[in-house]
Amino acid sequence: MQLKGIHHLTAVTADAPGNLAFYTGTLGMRLVKKTVNQDQTEAYHLFYADGEGSPGTDITFFDFPAPPERRGSQSICRTALRVAGEEALAWWQARLEAAGVPCGGIATRDGRRVIDFEDSEGQRLSLVDDGGEGEPARPWSASPVPLDYQIRGLGPITLSVREPEALDALLTGALGMREARRYRDDGVAVRVYAMGPGGAGAELHVAEEPGRAPAGPGAGGVHHVAFRVADEEYEAWARHLAEIRLPNSGPVDRFYFRSLYFREPNGILMELASDGPGFATDEPLEHLGESLALPPFLEPRREAIERRLKPL
Repeated sequence: MQLKGIHHLTAVTADAPGNLAFYTGTLGMRLVKKTVNQDQTEAYHLFYADGEGSPGTDITFFDFPAPPERRGSQSICRTALRVAGEEALAWWQARLEAAGVPCGGIATRDGRRVIDFEDSEGQRLSLVDDGGEGEPARPWSASPVPLDYQIRGLGPITLSVREPEALDALLTGALGMREARRYRDDGVAVRVYAMGPGGAGAELHVAEEPGRAPAGPGAGGVHHVAFRVADEEYEAWARHLAEIRLPNSGPVDRFYFRSLYFREPNGILMELASDGPGFATDEPLEHLGESLALPPFLEPRREAIERRLKPL
């Protein structure tokens, strides 16, 4: 068994309409699923991805009425989004500046060219040039971003932790990741863990910050990160987590994919998620995200759920 890369990342917003406008309008990503948090149905769960909602391309948001995140360690602190080529980065720098989005210039981190920026709630993001590596792009024809410059999917996800050795044992032992290299970022030591084929879409970066105070959850923060498992290996992964006695949720059917949740030793929530069945399970591909989608077990409660949701 081998993890295939990053599956998705789920963050928190307290402004669903503004979030929708930024990720579909400014960033040009496709809203591929408008649904609700299956455990707290008064909250939206919005999925933004490539043109087909491919695994490894979606950044998702829970809409919680939360105060801003208190930044610190023991958290997921930066989410990278992949684009292809330095020309694309130059185009994005001009676009973000024209939209009034604070961003740094094009810089180099871990040998890749990047632009760091934040959304209006302080969600820390980067655009990274992946050199066109990885799975083929599946662009969205209705995006306001030209096809050649569209976001291709998730890039490296960066964690800040106080106890890197305990996390290392989990990543390399239980999850089968491999340490690929190390680098320093503004004086902070960072370890790079690779999955499957490696590359920008299959890396977890771990910043070692033992003296930093823990983060506090909130809007602009990240809820969890999920790693891809092959559909046919999902049940084997469930057995594996049980056999090594890693406390976890057990199998959870999210309808669009199947999940296993657990916390790493620093307390960060992680997930293993299957590639399928996919977002076109209950909607035609050409109409993804256009209406409120509910998994079958929530469908009988649709009227009550819709009454409690705020308009987007």
